[in-house]
Amino acid sequence: MKYLNARPLIRGWAGEVEFDHPSALCKRLANGELAVALVSSFEFLRNPIYRIVNGVSISSDGPVYSVVVAHRGDISELKEIELDPASQTAVNLLRCLLKGLGLNPRFVRTVEGSTGCQPVVPRSLPDTKARLLIGDQAIRLRQEYAKEFHFWDLGQQWKQRFGLPFVYALWLVRPKVADVKTIANRLRALRNENLMNLDGLIADEKDFNHQFCARYYREYLRFNFGEKERKGLRTFADLCVKHGLLEKCHLALDLV
Repeated sequence: MKYLNARPLIRGWAGEVEFDHPSALCKRLANGELAVALVSSFEFLRNPIYRIVNGVSISSDGPVYSVVVAHRGDISELKEIELDPASQTAVNLLRCLLKGLGLNPRFVRTVEGSTGCQPVVPRSLPDTKARLLIGDQAIRLRQEYAKEFHFWDLGQQWKQRFGLPFVYALWLVRPKVADVKTIANRLRALRNENLMNLDGLIADEKDFNHQFCARYYREYLRFNFGEKERKGLRTFADLCVKHGLLEKCHLALDLV
């Protein structure tokens, strides 16, 4: 993934790295164009054929900061939400959270926002409309327009309702990839090395304020995939089934 939240998992990888937005990577992984990819967790729930690199994820255990609904009025008054098409996981998480509140606004998919660098929420946004933003765009919007919008943080809402971490992205490996354990060990080692040298990773950051990056990595994000994260992922899967976003199936986690 090409977002700030992925840096601690990919910086320093010795081989070739292809960057793209989560939805594009999911499609390429599903089509067999990629053997291994850091992609939206919903891709695994949608098609649980993949092996999961154990112990590694992009998660939050409370507010995540970079997955938000930007709005002016009260959430309960929203009639329409524009969806950033870059993330399957965020879109379906939002649907589940709103269903849990008994809310059913109209969802509109946009082509804006998934490739550009600048925030795309208009200043004239009425109280009954909102927009879902993820990743770097969400961060920029919050920093540049903090006084103009409210931000409904999906990580915070999930934690308040279920008391569990939420898993946004996982390393997924296609079936029959050779030497998968070696690949998984290298990815875990890379994560560990970057987290141990987090100050150095932050010092190399050119797109965002270093003080913010330190808070983002240390306070908002988690990079583990342990028992609580697995429980959070299963809870999300059950909700998606309940709300008709997934077909019911036995969710077996093939960890490597």
